[in-house]
Amino acid sequence: MAAPPPFLGRPLESPPNDGISGLRFSNNSDLLLSSAWDGSVRLYDAPRNQTKGSFSQQAPVLDAAFQEDSSIFLAGLDGIIKRYDYFARVETVIGQHAAGARCVEWLPDRGLVATGSWDKTIRCWDPRIPQGQNCALVMQLPGKVFSMAQGSMRLVVATSSLHILVYDIRKLEAGLPEQERESSLRFQTRCVRCFPDGTGFAVGSVEGRVAMEYFDQSEAGQARKYAFKCHRSSEAGVDTVHPVNSIAFNPAHGTFATGGGDGVVNIWDGAHKKRLCQIPGYPTSVSALAFSREGKYLAVASSYTWEHGDKEHPADAIYVRTMSDSEVKPKPRI
Repeated sequence: MAAPPPFLGRPLESPPNDGISGLRFSNNSDLLLSSAWDGSVRLYDAPRNQTKGSFSQQAPVLDAAFQEDSSIFLAGLDGIIKRYDYFARVETVIGQHAAGARCVEWLPDRGLVATGSWDKTIRCWDPRIPQGQNCALVMQLPGKVFSMAQGSMRLVVATSSLHILVYDIRKLEAGLPEQERESSLRFQTRCVRCFPDGTGFAVGSVEGRVAMEYFDQSEAGQARKYAFKCHRSSEAGVDTVHPVNSIAFNPAHGTFATGGGDGVVNIWDGAHKKRLCQIPGYPTSVSALAFSREGKYLAVASSYTWEHGDKEHPADAIYVRTMSDSEVKPKPRI
């Protein structure tokens, strides 16, 4: 097999075997976490291309999040939420949803694990309390949870019904969203991610569009929001629209990357509404993206996302790419 082009990044050794569902960098180091439909959660030292640890279970893992560099929380298709300690190699069941658990977020300021499920609920768990007594909160939603993100003191939840709910993490006990709005995109939501500055969030849809939304509900605040087309291709006069599977913000510069079903990564300057660069040619769909804590590295999951049904497809791979300032730093307006 020919080596991948260097501009895609360096492929990590020992990638998942099936359906990469998520990537996350640690907030404390350059450790990278992957979750996958093969039931694995792998921990990598990304710059050194070393596997630091792995955990496997029978049920597919739909999401995973760091608690600390040595411990993680994971959400499974079986609805079970677990904590796993890589150093002690100890697995602990935290709780369970009535259907697949799609998203998990560690809320360090509250000491709670927030999970979103296809059972149309968000649940918050206190991992310090024994299972069965540790569900601190249950919030009913208008649809299945498809994506969830935290930023500053807000938790943003996107559901199957095109609803987007914004919760104040400091006031979760109220059980009610601070804001409830309908996505400005007409088609199914694939991903939602919060701006690093805490002012809003980006939404990606299956119809190759991204919407930039703001928390400020004043007329001036809402006048800033916009949407744009991306991840579209044309061949022999036929236009093809690809889903936006993942969005990742660069924490240093506030720019962001989108990954699509076309195997392309685009880097955008949202403030100036410009594309900074394009990284085409990943072997198959880009299913997940993550920037490292300083924005130096971009992790890209190349993993078929079944837009075209059951068919032969390239093996799953995770690439780690060192980003240059010219690719991620906003260009000043002339």
